[in-house]
Order: sequence, then C-alpha cells, then structure tokens
Amino acid sequence: MKVWIPHQAGVNLMGELPPDVTVEVFEHADRMPSDPADVRVWVPPFLGGSDGTALLRELPDVAVVQLLSAGADAWAGRTPPGVTLCDARGVHDPSTAEWVVTAILAQLRAFPAFVRAQAERRWAYDGNTPTDELTGKRVLIVGAGSIGTAVRDRLAPFEVSFTLVARTARPEQGVYGVEELPRLLPDADVVVVIVPLTDQTRGLIDKDFLAAMPDGALLVNAARGPVAHTEALVAELATGRIAAALDVTDPEPLPADSPLWAMPNVLLTPHVAGSVRGLLPRAYRLVGDQVRRFAAGQPLINTVVDGY
Repeated sequence: MKVWIPHQAGVNLMGELPPDVTVEVFEHADRMPSDPADVRVWVPPFLGGSDGTALLRELPDVAVVQLLSAGADAWAGRTPPGVTLCDARGVHDPSTAEWVVTAILAQLRAFPAFVRAQAERRWAYDGNTPTDELTGKRVLIVGAGSIGTAVRDRLAPFEVSFTLVARTARPEQGVYGVEELPRLLPDADVVVVIVPLTDQTRGLIDKDFLAAMPDGALLVNAARGPVAHTEALVAELATGRIAAALDVTDPEPLPADSPLWAMPNVLLTPHVAGSVRGLLPRAYRLVGDQVRRFAAGQPLINTVVDGY
C-alpha cells in the first residue's frame, strides 16, 4: 500500500507501519515521486487550499485523503465518490488555544501599543492610564468543538466566566445554539470565534453581530477570514468602539491598502495560530494512526466525508 506525505520528517514521525506500507514524500506537484496510480492514502500539504483537490484526478486509486488542517472547508464536497476525507481535528487544539489566550492578553494589556512605542524609543506610560485585565471578564466562545474547549480550559485559571455557543444547542452541557447569539453578545467582554467555514458560518460576523457587542469588547477571530464580513468589520473597528485580534482575514494575504493594518485597536497575525514546532509530530502521529487503521480495515477517525 502506497502512502504519499508532504514532509520528509513525517516518515519517521508516523511510528511503526505494516510491512506492506510504502511511504513516499510528495512535496511538489510537478515532481511526483512514483506512479500515482498506486497511491491509496494521500496527505496534502498543510494549508494547501482548494488547489490540491485538482491533484485528485492524478490519483485514481486513492481511498483516503488525510488533511493536516483542522478545517476541511477547501475540500468538503470536492472529493470523488469512494474517497474518505479526514481532517486533523485535535492536532491544532493546543497551538490555536495558546494563540487565542496570547492575543487576548496582548490586546487587553496593550502590548501592541507598547511595541510601537518601543520601536520609537518612547516611554509610553505616564502612571495614570492603566491597561485592562483578563481577570473577571465574561468570555463568549462561538464554536464549542475541540479547539473551543481547549480555549476554555486555558482561560479558566484567569477567573473568567464562560458562555459557549455551537451550531446546535447542547443544554446538558450548558452550550447554547447559534440562534441565541443576539441575546448573548451584549453581555460578552471577549468574543472568541473558532468555527469551521461552512455555508452557515460564512459572514457570521456581520454588521448586526458586531453592533450587538458592547462598547469596549474584544473580538478574537481564529476561525477563517470569510467567517467575518470584511466591510462590516472594517466599518465597526474604524469607530474605535470595539477592538479585535485577528489571525485570519478575507482575503489572505491581507492587501497592503487594507485599513485594518493601521488601526490601533486591531492586532493582526498572518494565519499562524496553528503553525508551531509541535505541529508535525502531532499531525504525523495522527497520520500514522490512520494508515494503520486503514491497512487493518478499521474505521478511520476525524472523518469528514465517509466514502468507504
């Protein structure tokens, strides 16, 4: 059984595999390592985007596509019949949750302003203007999946209160349905959005969503750029009424002429929440587990589209 992966390091990170499994590194679309007709499991590059789906036409025998990303929005609905699509749910929980906590603390404690002042060699504190703090904040997490849960667990020591929202309410777990957002947003000091990009979540952060947030609130988007309506986001942030920490934008990369770059109430990072040194070891442990499951005829985990 032939498996193609995009990283040389992954060969040793997958653990022991059955003797009939051959692992080859496929890093460049124009240089296939061997006959693609024999590939049964394919791992596309991390953040490869929808362009990778075109390569499926070159892999007639592929049965499993194992993504390295937590989101499968670029792939869902684009795989041929009979191909099982799996995401990397769980792999990015620690890194993305760390980014969320870091971004919240950085904005509340005014680190971006202090960094700008440092670049200007300017002492930016007069002793009379304290920063905000995380302790005691009301945090609304929109997206109660594994990453949302990891965010909650890491924020818990800061003595904050939580409200979790999911697509469907889970009353037994204290999780509200997304239809409750208009009622919940006005009571949130920090709103963390960590949902997959779907037809239902595209444009979720719109004019009404933003208007419902109270003065001084912080929006944290670690989901996907199109989850926010860019024009509405720019317009609301331009008033200075709320602040934002954004790891994702629409489009990406963010154009140099976007007003978001210059807004003092906006912290921007270039879609790096999941890009950490620990990513590949965690990701390829999952890949190795999936290959062993597939070789043994066992059910796969993290299935997005089950085609076999």
